[in-house]
Amino acid sequence: MENCIFCLIAQRAAEASIVYEDAYTMAFMDIRPVSKGHMLIVPKTHYDDIFNVPEETLAQVFRTAQRAALAAKRILGADGVSLLQQNGKAAGQEVFHLHVHVIPRYIHEGTRQFRDAQAAPRQRLNELAEKLSADPAWTVKC
Repeated sequence: MENCIFCLIAQRAAEASIVYEDAYTMAFMDIRPVSKGHMLIVPKTHYDDIFNVPEETLAQVFRTAQRAALAAKRILGADGVSLLQQNGKAAGQEVFHLHVHVIPRYIHEGTRQFRDAQAAPRQRLNELAEKLSADPAWTVKC
C-alpha cells in the first residue's frame, strides 16, 4: 500500500532502526517505545490485520517475535516480555498493517502503557537496534 508507513519501512523507503529482516518479516524499533527495546515485527507483504493474513505468514511473524523476545532478554536483561497484537480500531490498532509489539518488561519499571510512551531519539533507537541485532537468536532456530 502506497501510504502505509510499515510498507515503506519494509521497502526501505522510510527511516527506521532495523534490528532484523529476512525474506518475509522485519523487526525494527518502535519510535514511541513503551520500554527500552520495544520492537515492532511486521510482514513485508501488506495485510491490514490478523483476519486476512495467510497462516504461514503469521507463523513467520511470530517466529520473528520469539527471536526478538529472546534477544531482549539476553541483550537488554529484560525480566519479561509482553507481546501485543491489535486488530481493528476498536482494539486500539493505529497502523493498519499487521504488526506485533515486542515489549521488554523490567521489574523496576512496572508495566508502562502506550499513553506513557514518548518519542525516542533516532540515535538511541539505532544504538539499541545494533545491540539487539548482534544476538544469535536471529540466526539460529529457537
